[in-house]
Amino acid sequence: MRQDTTGGTPLTLLGLGAMGTALARAWLAAGHPLTVWNRTAARAEPLAAEGVTVAATAAEAVAANGLVVVCLLDDASVRQALAGADLAGRDLVNLTTGTPGQARDLADWAHERGARFNGGGVMAVPRMIGVPGSGGYVFYSGSRELFEAHRDVLAVPAGARYVGTDPGFAALHDVALLSAMTGMFAGIAHAFALIRRETIAPGDLAPLLADWLGAMAASSVHLTAAQLASGDYVTGTGSNLAMMVAANDTLRRTAQEQGVGAELLQPYLTLMARRLADGHGAESGTGVVDLLTG
Repeated sequence: MRQDTTGGTPLTLLGLGAMGTALARAWLAAGHPLTVWNRTAARAEPLAAEGVTVAATAAEAVAANGLVVVCLLDDASVRQALAGADLAGRDLVNLTTGTPGQARDLADWAHERGARFNGGGVMAVPRMIGVPGSGGYVFYSGSRELFEAHRDVLAVPAGARYVGTDPGFAALHDVALLSAMTGMFAGIAHAFALIRRETIAPGDLAPLLADWLGAMAASSVHLTAAQLASGDYVTGTGSNLAMMVAANDTLRRTAQEQGVGAELLQPYLTLMARRLADGHGAESGTGVVDLLTG
């Protein structure tokens, strides 16, 4: 085990892509002795000049410290990198983007080899890592004991949020937020497409769009959560499903007039119409969740 010579907790990092490099520099700046490994060794050279220890193999890097953080391309690359490593007694934190099922399987695999495990979900881009007040944070789930033992170290690059003992929950939270973001991006793309051929400057629409999305998200997210918890999809509803479905025809017709495809909107509009046809016109749009989980 590598000795702590600076007062910071020593750790190992596998993977030096854009995110891995940002993580490494954050821990290094905070005084944590760091051992790194990357499949392409040249990626480690700048960090070696900044004071990290570069291991020749992933197994050597894992052997160096009790806390091992992995930030690689995908689940397959994680398994490949760790295949020859001795994980007994190690605390393994996987920040590689993956599915909840992959995280659960990897946790079982790590436990069989004597390691504690936390899955992670990084809610930040590299430029936000190590920057106080950037708003970035990381979800962690799995061994509570691991998280509590290393909470301060894990919180160095970005805020650390523990979301449960199920090792798949960090990935699930990550993908849930990313899915909502993807739907928002679809709506933004459609909005800009509507004005693309007009004399409306995109820069003039942008602040209006940002303010509107922020206001709508703040109200609808909390209303949906409350209605799902209570099972009452009517109380608190402003515009009900019958009103919204009636208005949806205007969205389609406007897109047609502007020469814009409705592909980004149509799947959601179809689900709303199905819910209305099932007799739920007085509700909000929350019932669409039930159609999806159906």
